[in-house]
Amino acid sequence: MIAAAIRRIDEFTDRFNARDLAGMDALLHFPHVILSGEQLVIWEGPGQLPTSFFDDLARTTGWAKSTYQRKEAVLVSPRKVHLLVEYSRDRADGSVASRHRNLWIVTSENDHWGIKQRSY
Repeated sequence: MIAAAIRRIDEFTDRFNARDLAGMDALLHFPHVILSGEQLVIWEGPGQLPTSFFDDLARTTGWAKSTYQRKEAVLVSPRKVHLLVEYSRDRADGSVASRHRNLWIVTSENDHWGIKQRSY
């Protein structure tokens, strides 16, 4: 279960760094829940990010890629894994633009592991 959940996050990161919005969506379960600060966001289906998302991220933060430093399971059940996820958003020169520490929940639904919830 833990290995499957971490594998899903690794695949999501690969798709994120490839700027592949559809590929990212394929690794999520819907409805997909995001707790951003105190704001609850629920994506009922794929296609929620604008096509300009990565260009906007690069322009506003200098982002070139994300690098994950830690993916630690903190709660595990047969069909759900809560992970503490730490990553950096890195610039093209390798310097760190920002660091993040979040809680992600990966679930198994219909024999498919997907990211169900993220808290930022």
